[in-house]
This record gives sequence, C-alpha cells and structure tokens, in this order.
Amino acid sequence: MQRTAAAKPIYLKIRERLERELHGGQYEAGEKFPSEAALGERFQASRITVGRAVRELQERGLLERVAGSGTYVRGPGPRRREGLLFGLVIPNLGETEIFEPICRGIASSPDARGHALLWAHAASASSREEQALELARQAIARGVAGVFFAPLELSAQSAAVNAQVLKLLHGAGLAVVLLDRHTGESSQRRGCDLVGIDNHRAGYLAAAHLLERGVRRPGFLRIAGQAHTVKERVRGYRDALAEQGVKGAMFTLEAERVWKPDAAAMLCDGFVCANDRIAGRCMQALAAAGRRIPRDVAIVGIDDVQYASLLPVPLTTVRQPCREIGETAMRVMLDRLEHPKMPARDILLDCTLIVRASSRVGPQAKTD
Repeated sequence: MQRTAAAKPIYLKIRERLERELHGGQYEAGEKFPSEAALGERFQASRITVGRAVRELQERGLLERVAGSGTYVRGPGPRRREGLLFGLVIPNLGETEIFEPICRGIASSPDARGHALLWAHAASASSREEQALELARQAIARGVAGVFFAPLELSAQSAAVNAQVLKLLHGAGLAVVLLDRHTGESSQRRGCDLVGIDNHRAGYLAAAHLLERGVRRPGFLRIAGQAHTVKERVRGYRDALAEQGVKGAMFTLEAERVWKPDAAAMLCDGFVCANDRIAGRCMQALAAAGRRIPRDVAIVGIDDVQYASLLPVPLTTVRQPCREIGETAMRVMLDRLEHPKMPARDILLDCTLIVRASSRVGPQAKTD
C-alpha cells in the first residue's frame, strides 16, 4: 500500500507564492507590501497563517518591517549604504537655539557612522529666504544623498520660499527630512518625513502646569507668522484650559518690536509662551511694567534652551529632547533612502516639563 505524502502547510504555500512574485518582479524595491489583512483576504487564510509567511519572507531578506509605517519590499544589496553625504538647509542656524543641538545629534548618531554631514555656508548679509535657496543649491551641487530641512517661518515669503526649496530638492531626486516643523502646505510633503516633538502635548503640559499652580487668568504669547508648531501648542493650551472650564487670552507680538503689555495682558496672572525666546521678552516687558515674577504673574516657555535657567528668574519650560531628535532624524533619513515610496511620516518625540522659579506662584513664591 502506497503512503500518501503529507499536505503542504497553508503558510508555506502562501510564502512560496509570494516569494515567486517577489523574485519575479511583481513588486518594486521600496514598495509598500500588502497588509496581513489584505493578504488574508486574498488567500482566504487567517492572520496568524499569513503572519508566519510574511515573517519568513522577512527572515529571507525579501521584506522589511518599518515600525509605525508597514512592511516594504527590500531592494538588492545591503540595507544601509556607506559613505553618504547629507546636507543641512537651516538658514541662520544660530537664531533658533534648538537647531545646533539637533544638528549635533544628527552628526553623533550611531547611524551616522560612515557618513558625513555638509555644514554649508551662505552669506550672512543675505536674507533668510536667500540663504535657504543658496544652501539648497549648494547641497545639490555637492551631490548629497539627502537634506535635513528646517522650513522658514515669520515672514510673508516663508511659505513660497519653502515651496521653492522643496521643488529644488525634489527635482534633484534628494530625500528630505523636515526638522521641527512642516512647510505649511500638506501638498508639498511628497515623501518628506518630519521629526520633532508632540507640540500639542507641549502646549497642554505648559497650560496644565499653570492651572495646577493656581493661575486663573492665563494668556498665550506668540509672534506673528510662526510655524504650524505654534498652532499645535495653542491647541494644546486651549484643550488644557477647556478641561478646567478656564477662559484664556491670546497675544501676538511683532517679531522685531519690544512688547508693551496692554491692559488685557496686565490682567493675566500667568503666560504660556510659544518658545523660550518669547518667554524672555515677556519676562522683561512685565518686569518693566512693575509686575513681579512669579508673585504677580507666572511664566512658562517651551524648548529649554541653554539660557532658560540663566534668566533673571529661572524659566519653567517644556524641554525638547534635541539630541534625540537629531539621532532619530538620521535613522529616518536612512529609512527614507531605503524605502523611497513609503508614505510620509510624522515622528513626534515626547517632551518634559522642567519646573523652575518663574512659575512658583502663591505662598511658595514669598520665600524664594
């Protein structure tokens, strides 16, 4: 009597079918692979069965899982190319204090080993808009593989120049990772990943802290023309106030002018400031107007730049993990080069409230 061969497991049939399709060129390198749910529907199999087939394809080096994004078709050759040059398009690098530590994080990232970072120079006498375009052209001329771009803000030309920069970089076929903020137009993303913090949470933490400290007439202070990150911080501020049934006020400064608090601002007993630089201006203006910090008014910033603890009253602020942002940006850049067709991602890191003297209101402040 002849022995019947054992039936081939379903997961193995699925794996072999998909492997033939991958080797046969049905999927392009970098293309997003169908989800396990879609494969289960196609093969009329359970998620567990399909998942085992996909895992074996990953083990064979044909697929790669990217956390938070999905599974992608691996291209030929090693996962990470060596000896790549990357550019920075960050005009007036020293103006916003968070970008220098972010860039140091990019350069010192373990993933940066074997690669190089181009710190190009643009004429300091030129405008920020001209600098951004010049830095983009220099990066293209030097043959970089990708660019870390901090989009412009604070001027009427910012959005148009951001679009020009991205057009240049995309036209040269370069990968782009945005630092801290979007360009302002979702249609311009075209595969640009963003690495920054959860700005809604930053605004929420700052406002919730003031309310916990007894503030009941809070205000939010920002500069006209700031990026979408500030809009998210405002949204977080408003959500924290709404949970407690507290009404807040909004105040907008002109970028180059000294702030002179009006009557409405003088009634506030606490301020969330869009960043630490604005918090410093707020502190200076209120002190000049005779308000005592923190006894009369509490102040919270966002960023935790180096001078935040050195202000006349050390500043309570929400800390951005700048080094970690830089390290993450490098990993994201290499992932983007490996998977150029995957959808654009927002990688938002957590932030931490750092409490200092500027928000110690009430009886505690009398002993400081």
